[in-house]
Amino acid sequence: MSTEPQLRADIVEVGRRMYARGYTASNDGNISVRLGTDRLLMTPKSVCKGFMAAEMMCITDLEGRKLQGDRDPSSEMLMHLEVYRQRPDVQAVVHAHPPIATGFAVAGIPLDRAVLAEVLTTLGSVPIAEYATPSTRELPDAVRKYIKAHDGMLLANHGALTVGADLFAAYYKMETIEHFAKISLVARLLGRENLIAREEVDRLQGLRGTYGIKAPAPICADPSEALALLDAGDPASCQVVQAPQGDGHRLVPDSVLGGDDLPRVAANPKGEADGEFRLTYRELSALIADAVKSLR
Repeated sequence: MSTEPQLRADIVEVGRRMYARGYTASNDGNISVRLGTDRLLMTPKSVCKGFMAAEMMCITDLEGRKLQGDRDPSSEMLMHLEVYRQRPDVQAVVHAHPPIATGFAVAGIPLDRAVLAEVLTTLGSVPIAEYATPSTRELPDAVRKYIKAHDGMLLANHGALTVGADLFAAYYKMETIEHFAKISLVARLLGRENLIAREEVDRLQGLRGTYGIKAPAPICADPSEALALLDAGDPASCQVVQAPQGDGHRLVPDSVLGGDDLPRVAANPKGEADGEFRLTYRELSALIADAVKSLR
């Protein structure tokens, strides 16, 4: 197990990387790690994560009482405490506002489509926790719905949350979410995503053990049934991944190019419109040009 001085140094390094990559601005974001069985080491309030020092960190118990430190712990402490209560296996929590992933959170679009094999084997899917006022008890309630089944999630109109077996594992998952969001955004701007077929998703899930990946929950066998349970208020027990049947093909074109013979909305596994409107780059450019003209 890492020593307290090493964990303090690791928090400083993770914060520096988050700030350097633009995952946080100003004093945004927070980081915590278990310090033994009954204590947490946590970033303080009102400090830029790119300019922290090891001695700034706070030590709290699992009830949130400050045990040590000149500063007060993060205003988002309640969210961190809830994660540790629900997931005894989690050793570290990272919260940030990576801009592309947060854009998806603001748009209400979860990162749950079967697009990248690496994401399917590591995170599975990235759902959106319902909007909750930051720093209030609403936020842990929203996170509780997904944290037992997911190591990463978006927070509606807020940011992203990741957890891991150590500080860097939690941070790397934040990198993965933002990387996934960038690729998904580019594909959607280009007008099409080739989705990984359901049969290939099942195969990738079977390879998790081969890769040494311990996912908190399996990928849902029936996404529509799992979504119905979530809508009814049940916590997630599996990871919802939107993947079409392949019928012998491992990649299935999701036609959203916008041509006369192609649909303008993506289809979900049930073949129904998912309500997400998409534009080609040319169409988007034309809309922007029209908007600029109207301002003159």
